[in-house]
Amino acid sequence: MRGLKRATGVILAFCLAVTFSYAIEIKSLAQAVNEAGRQRMLTQRMLKDYAMIGIGNTFGHPKEDLKKTMEMFEDHLQGLTAFATDPETKKSLEEQRRLWESIKKMLSEPPSKEKAAELQGKLDELLKAADRTTKLFAKQTGKKSGEIINISGRQRMLSQRMANLYMLKVWGIDDPKFKEKMDAAMKLFDDSLKRLMKSDLNTPEINKLLARVKNNFMFFQVMNKSQSKFIPSLIYKKSNEILKDMNTVTGLYAAQKVQ
Repeated sequence: MRGLKRATGVILAFCLAVTFSYAIEIKSLAQAVNEAGRQRMLTQRMLKDYAMIGIGNTFGHPKEDLKKTMEMFEDHLQGLTAFATDPETKKSLEEQRRLWESIKKMLSEPPSKEKAAELQGKLDELLKAADRTTKLFAKQTGKKSGEIINISGRQRMLSQRMANLYMLKVWGIDDPKFKEKMDAAMKLFDDSLKRLMKSDLNTPEINKLLARVKNNFMFFQVMNKSQSKFIPSLIYKKSNEILKDMNTVTGLYAAQKVQ
């Protein structure tokens, strides 16, 4: 019996070591702002994938993407928790962990319309918690670039939020606040993009990427005003194009050593 307990303990210790070895390593506050901000995006990307699976649309391989996104969220949460030293930031990350545990279970089950609204509500709570964490890390940088990284990183989240709101509508999820949520996401994205395009931290490469993001965002503006139904795969594609460019832009801001 003792031998069995000892063996079990060794196996458990090994599993824990393996789990934490995959957690991302955070080496600076600027990186922490970037990665904490990425968590906001992941909450909305998971919902987009969940809705795509529910619709039965396989464009972009949403089943595989959902699994990878869940793993990424877990890894980043571990990495951020290991890096954080500020008590308030630690508390915010603990709140994320609490919310994440119940969400993981729902995402691991087959998508259903009956649970979609509940999942959306829980992921919105997790989004708010991730946003608080990001702002706390940004504040700790004490730099102008910290706020720009926060705003830029938030654009990644908004690209996925605009997409998942539309996916849920196509799926037939009745959300009385759909228009309110979509309008708010569109306005925040537009206002933030204008601010980023005027930033004195911009390089020629950043300006080029932001111009491309602006062009892709015009698609969502047309979509929001149109009475016609758009193909989910097209929404998925455009949202990922914006995400890719804003991810690069955020990384470029995070790499700058600017006060």
